[in-house]
Amino acid sequence: MGIFERFLTIWVAASIIVGIILGELFPDVFQAIGNLTAYEINLPVTVLIWLMIVPMLMKVDFGALHEVGRQWRGIGVTLGVNWLIKPFTMAALGWLFIGFLFRPLLPESQIESYIAGLILLGAAPCTAMVFVWSHLTKGDANFTLTQVALNDTIMIFAFAPIVALLLGISAITIPWETLTISVVAFIVIPVIAGQIIRNRVMKGGVAAFNSFDAKLKPVSMIALLSTLVLLFAFQGQQILAQPMIIALLAVPIILQTYFIAAIAYVANKVLGVEHKIAAPSSMIGASNFFELAVATAIGLFGFSSGAALATVVGVLVEVPVMLSLVAIANRTRGWFTPSKIAN
Repeated sequence: MGIFERFLTIWVAASIIVGIILGELFPDVFQAIGNLTAYEINLPVTVLIWLMIVPMLMKVDFGALHEVGRQWRGIGVTLGVNWLIKPFTMAALGWLFIGFLFRPLLPESQIESYIAGLILLGAAPCTAMVFVWSHLTKGDANFTLTQVALNDTIMIFAFAPIVALLLGISAITIPWETLTISVVAFIVIPVIAGQIIRNRVMKGGVAAFNSFDAKLKPVSMIALLSTLVLLFAFQGQQILAQPMIIALLAVPIILQTYFIAAIAYVANKVLGVEHKIAAPSSMIGASNFFELAVATAIGLFGFSSGAALATVVGVLVEVPVMLSLVAIANRTRGWFTPSKIAN
């Protein structure tokens, strides 16, 4: 786990502070950046998102999909929580906490937007940091790779319909054209670009690929932090006026993460799955593809929206919460015994 990943929460907090300060000092500059759009998609942010996501998707080997049958129990659990449970429980927690319990403490005009941001987080399963969580729990690398490849394939087709369904249930207007363009811009194009780069670099062998990947890691993280600076340059005044917002938005996100991880972990235990499969299975189920959620929130609702802010809070809590789940998984390794049946 590199210095960027290890201290991601600190870097995110620093980006928040820098963004707020710059937004206060140079409001006209950031307003001009915000106006650089095409089909409601911000162009500078799109470039940053590509720089952020493509290096992560480059690691995914879609050729590993033929391995699905070997760990069908663990994969089945992860797919179940990712696509049948997680988006809907995140929406339910959003309605409960943001739409009801915390409503008097939040700006009324942003309530629906906050819920939309939480829905975007819940509908975007992680594809990058899960490799870190799997490694830290001594998870099966082939299982993790296969699961991520399968998740990315499903996400191309399922992300937009699930988001649209839950936004519709929430009575939030669905900008179909922007949602469709967001899926193409932030999922389809990066997946294709990542695979083209992967195939070309892999011609030089695994060592060449690993060296290239190491060089791209700082680019990806710098792009993420730059995006956050832009976000908070627009969100700064709202946050300064009500700093409690971030803490309140974190509550349903944290509860959701622990809840989903527990479901997946226990389900794998009941099915007799080995720990090296159960641990990454629960991590993949619990974590979020926050880069996609942030990008889509900006595209659908804009820089200054509550949806964009809610997805950024997901970035803030991701690392510390997931590290605590890693610690729990490692301490409970003894609960699992090597399976005598094929996974």
